[in-house]
Amino acid sequence: EIRIGDWSSDVCSSDLVYARRDTLKNYTQTPSERPTTTIGKPSATPLCRTKKISIILSINNLNFKSFMWLINSSIGRKVVMALTGVALVLFLTFHMSMNVVALFSGEGYNMICEFLGANWYAVVATMGLAALCVLHIVYAFWLTMQNRAARGNSRYEVTAKPKGVEWASQNMLVLGIIVVLGLLLHLFNFWYNMMFAELLGFEGVCAPADGFGWIQETFKNPVYVVLYIVWLVALWFHLSHGFWSAMQTFGWNGKVWFNRWKVISQVYSTLLILGFLVVVVLFYLGCAPSLCCGSCC
Repeated sequence: EIRIGDWSSDVCSSDLVYARRDTLKNYTQTPSERPTTTIGKPSATPLCRTKKISIILSINNLNFKSFMWLINSSIGRKVVMALTGVALVLFLTFHMSMNVVALFSGEGYNMICEFLGANWYAVVATMGLAALCVLHIVYAFWLTMQNRAARGNSRYEVTAKPKGVEWASQNMLVLGIIVVLGLLLHLFNFWYNMMFAELLGFEGVCAPADGFGWIQETFKNPVYVVLYIVWLVALWFHLSHGFWSAMQTFGWNGKVWFNRWKVISQVYSTLLILGFLVVVVLFYLGCAPSLCCGSCC
């Protein structure tokens, strides 16, 4: 016999599910084996409360496993690479847009530099940007070493270029090293002489907030101009492959959009790098409109 009592507010839906499950199980037994079940009388420790604790622990465990998946799984590491890469592309877009201002107005560019300067929000943003760069670089080397270890000695057996594989894809490690070296050079020429100098209170050839002056001072040196051009070309190859590769990692690589993302990646990377190159070349040649208008430091 099954007696269904009144459901009280202390009994949660999970209690009802388990009670109904037990009820269905009893019907599979013979009448003599069926126990008398009373539903609606919760125990001293309600199952609902126990289930809530169990659910909380499960969620915490799930979050930890999700975090570890980004570290232990090769796919998770690629996701981190893609996310940090897209964030860095957005920063490069902002940086290029700011540099273009220097082509037309030295005062306008210095206003932006002074607004950023060594303020707390600029320092926090710099720390976040540095963390993104470190994550991207570390995961890039990690994935490269993992791929090399997986191939073993077999990577020396084939010398021909695989069909359909881009040159940039095969040389991402070399391109990445050039990009990192160029980044260190750029940090020395600008971040060290501007934000870092303002934080420590020292001054070089130009004032820390005189970004326009530092552009002129840097790109009048032909050695720096050549090094920057090499760096930007390597960065173009890195971005043109990395951007659509990130979209592929996110799963946005259908038959139609796969080729579209490649075109978008090449066009966007070309416009982005051209924005940096124009500043380098025009300041070296002394043809920037801001120089012709007499807005020099």
